Amino acid sequence: MPTETLPGLFWLVATVGCYALARLINARFQAWWSSPLLLACVLSLALVVGLHAKYDDYMRGGHWLLLLLGPATEAFALPIYEQRALIRRAWPTLLVGVTCGCLLALGGGWLLSGWLGLPHALRLSLLPRSFTTPFAMAFAQNVGGPPELTAVCVIATGVLGATFGSLLLHVLPLRTAFARGAMLGMGAHGTGVAKAREIGAEEEAVAGLVMVLAGLACALVGSVISLLQSA
Repeated sequence: MPTETLPGLFWLVATVGCYALARLINARFQAWWSSPLLLACVLSLALVVGLHAKYDDYMRGGHWLLLLLGPATEAFALPIYEQRALIRRAWPTLLVGVTCGCLLALGGGWLLSGWLGLPHALRLSLLPRSFTTPFAMAFAQNVGGPPELTAVCVIATGVLGATFGSLLLHVLPLRTAFARGAMLGMGAHGTGVAKAREIGAEEEAVAGLVMVLAGLACALVGSVISLLQSA
């Protein structure tokens, strides 16, 4: 069957099915390669390639999932509200940590993409690779980069960050739950939060809060760059 004749609902159901299958595999095999975030993308890609589909064919159904990024972004206000006591208690540490983490992430991405000789627009779209997907894709759209490429880089960063983050916890002298959670939330966003949940409740709470605050900082930086480009 030509892929042009497949309804958009097929790709929507197929994508959700790939994610559900990835969750089952992850429950059976606890390893970096079985991360649902990574495995669902690999399974979806294999399906698209196997059916010789084009990107436009897939997005007839996939765009409905993309639209959910808007509500997902707004939902990040919930953990900020839930952790308001933590913010009041540790706001100087959070401010310094998130600021330094964002500068390191954005600066590292800019220097690395420059070293690789990538075009200017592509360099801008790779900047938010260390931030969670909704904020990173909004950043890319603001600065004129391809959001889809940004999403791929975000997934790769999350999987690698969570994998190496676990190793770093055995090497670095991070003795407090706050420090461990902050490292995972800043370095591996959503995947890091999932890894922090395996360690402890406080690590999970700090990782989620740092991830959201870093995402907000990313969105602000993207808006500033967009204004500077249009000026």
